[in-house]
Amino acid sequence: MKILVTGGTGYIGSHTVVELSEAGHDVLIADNYSNSKPEALRRLRMLCPGRVDFSFCDLRDKAATQALFKGTGIDAVIHFAGLKAVGESVAMPLKYYENNLFSSINLLEAMEKSGVKKLVFSSSATVYGNPKSLPIREDFPVSTTNPYGSTKRMIEEIMGDAAKADPEWSFVLLRYFNPIGAHPTGLIGEDPNGIPNNLVPFIAKVACGRLEKLRVFGNDYDTPDGTGVRDYIHVVDLAKGHLSALDRLAAHPGVSTYNLGTGKGYSVLEVISAYERACGRVIPYEIVGRRSGDIAACWADPALAASELSWRAQLGLDEMCRDSWAFQSRNPDGYPD
Repeated sequence: MKILVTGGTGYIGSHTVVELSEAGHDVLIADNYSNSKPEALRRLRMLCPGRVDFSFCDLRDKAATQALFKGTGIDAVIHFAGLKAVGESVAMPLKYYENNLFSSINLLEAMEKSGVKKLVFSSSATVYGNPKSLPIREDFPVSTTNPYGSTKRMIEEIMGDAAKADPEWSFVLLRYFNPIGAHPTGLIGEDPNGIPNNLVPFIAKVACGRLEKLRVFGNDYDTPDGTGVRDYIHVVDLAKGHLSALDRLAAHPGVSTYNLGTGKGYSVLEVISAYERACGRVIPYEIVGRRSGDIAACWADPALAASELSWRAQLGLDEMCRDSWAFQSRNPDGYPD
C-alpha cells in the first residue's frame, strides 16, 4: 500500500516509517519540521529498504494538504502531526487547539475529497484524565486534565462523528502510553526542541553532560516511592502496532480504539535507575514541585490490542533505556541542523 504519514520525521513517526518500509509499503511523509529536522529524513532513507517520498507541508494550509492526495495513489493515512507537550499546552492552550484541531480537520476534508477513508490516529492515554482505577481499559470514560489531551479527545470525537455520517470511513485510534527508546542502530531517536519536556529525553541530556541535573516533578504522589508512575513502551514496539492497525483498517469500517502499552508501570526513580545501568553513569536529580496537568499513575490494559490486533509489546525497560542511550551517546546534541 501507499501510506501517507503526517509528522513522519518526528519521533514516533520516523520509527513507524522504518517499520512500514521494511514491511513493503510505499511511504509519503508530510511534515513541516516543527518537531524534527531534515537530518531525520536523510537517516530514514538510509534505514528504509524502499523509497520514501517527502512533502514539506503544514496541515493547517488547506490547499497544501489537499495537494498531498493529487496523483499520489495514497491508500491510507497514519496521522502523527501535532504539538505534543503537556506542560506547554497548559501554558499555551490556544496554540494547541489551533494547531492540532485545524490540521486534523483539514486532513480529513482532503481525505474525503480524494476518497481516501482509512486512517490510523496517533492518540494518547491522556484522554483518560485521572482514572479512578488501574489498569486502564479502552471502555473507561474520557476526561482530560490538560489542553494537549483535550485536543486528542476532540479529534477522536470528530473522527467518530465522521464515521457515523459516512460508513465508508475506517478509523483506528491508538491511545499511546509513554514511548521511549530509539532505533537499535542509534541513527534515529527522540530529539526534542529546546529543553526536553518528557522524562527520558531529559535524563539522556543529563547523562551525556548537556544538562546539569534532572528535575523530578513531585515525590509526594500516592505511589510506592512518591514519584509518578507511567507505562513506558519502546518506540519500536509502538511503531509495529501501527502496522497491525493498518491490517485492521482494511476489514473493519467504523471506529476501533486500542491502548498501546506494556501493562506495567514504572516510577520516575525506577526509570532513572534503569538509565544509569544503561549508560554506566550516575544521573543527578532534584525534587521540585508537581507539574500542572500531571497525574499520579497511569498504565494500560493492553489485552484488547493483543486479542484484535495480535500485537504485544516485546521490549522491556532495560532495552528502552539501552536504545535511548545508543542514540543519545551518538548524537549528544540531537540531529545536526
